[in-house]
Amino acid sequence: MTRFRTLSEWLAWQETLHPVAIDLGLERVAAVARRLGCLRPAPTVITVAGTNGKGSTLAMLESILRRAGYRTGCYTSPHLFRYNERLRIDGESVADARWCEAFARIDAARGEDSLTYFEFGTLAALDIMGAEPLDVALLEVGLGGRLDAVNIVDADVAVVTSIGLDHTEWLGDTREAIGAEKAGIFRAGRPAVCGDAAPPDSLREAAAAVGAPLRVLGEDFFVRHSGKRWHWQGVAGCYQELAWPGLPGVHQLANAATALAALECLHERLPVGESAVVAGLKWVELPGRVQIVPGAVEQVLDVSHNAQAALALVDALRHRPLRGDTHAVIGMMADKDVAAFIGALQSQVDHWYPVGLPVARALDVETLAAALRGSGAPVESCASVREAGARLARRTRRGDRILVCGSFYTVAEWATLGPAFD
Repeated sequence: MTRFRTLSEWLAWQETLHPVAIDLGLERVAAVARRLGCLRPAPTVITVAGTNGKGSTLAMLESILRRAGYRTGCYTSPHLFRYNERLRIDGESVADARWCEAFARIDAARGEDSLTYFEFGTLAALDIMGAEPLDVALLEVGLGGRLDAVNIVDADVAVVTSIGLDHTEWLGDTREAIGAEKAGIFRAGRPAVCGDAAPPDSLREAAAAVGAPLRVLGEDFFVRHSGKRWHWQGVAGCYQELAWPGLPGVHQLANAATALAALECLHERLPVGESAVVAGLKWVELPGRVQIVPGAVEQVLDVSHNAQAALALVDALRHRPLRGDTHAVIGMMADKDVAAFIGALQSQVDHWYPVGLPVARALDVETLAAALRGSGAPVESCASVREAGARLARRTRRGDRILVCGSFYTVAEWATLGPAFD
């Protein structure tokens, strides 16, 4: 008999099951996966780790591969609006009933083993994908790499998009330490790809130690752009005069180049034609990554929450000049480097609206407001995202911009309101 009937009931229970929300390690989750037989979710597996760029790179891989005729499963986290978004089968989010069925199987297989919320979700995604006739599974590594639950799966190509300072309480407070953790997804004799043009020595050393052939942006594959076109050069092939990816920002070229490098590693197993590359990159979509909502007052929604991502956001905003002011609605988690994020972004903001978020891990609005007061722009605290939206509806003028950033939760709350500024 199944424990619960609805997805919301399963998820609420999972949040209370394990004594801590994050418990890095593979022993418990791997043991359950072996009982379920879900350690090989598809004939070909690509895992993607990194401080920033994971979701974008996965979206590009999925878009290209589907246009090449392959059937994909794509697992990402966290979700923006609904839990179902965490797993797409052939581009479609998985329905509640399938998640519930998978959770019931995991609950039965785990015995006395306790699992975290993320571990339950990862096992469910692997279980669902394993039951599908997939060609390739695309897996996002949620936190770090070496001890993340996704790392129970041996990938055919392991990708690290970038290495920056985030989750330092778990991964270490230097790029060298974090690079070593992310390189934990590399496997002996299987290619590894790094989209960071200046990777820490620890990542290179880890690849050499495990025997994973490593390809690095700027050394083994290259990207350059001129005007509205860009060019990619790999180890054995190239693409010239490509249109810019559908995701805004110059930083997306590095993610696109990294995705193409991963596909080149698999060209014998999963050949991809140029038409699939062109269409896949042009039409890729990913909500919440420099997502532009046009109108008399432009809205820019971005889930960035660390300094590296903020710098990419700044670059994207500089390429979208405007006549009016930029009003930033910002809510963040307490475990983030708030000062570094604000410092990277402050040149683009004329007015700050720190908000409270209905999440236990969220930074309280008073502390966030205090951190913002040194930025040089006016700060007006709001109890909620809804309150910020109401104030901005009265105060913004044609030609202004509203930037919503700092957390997945901030963007999700704003998008749920659906405010119009015409």
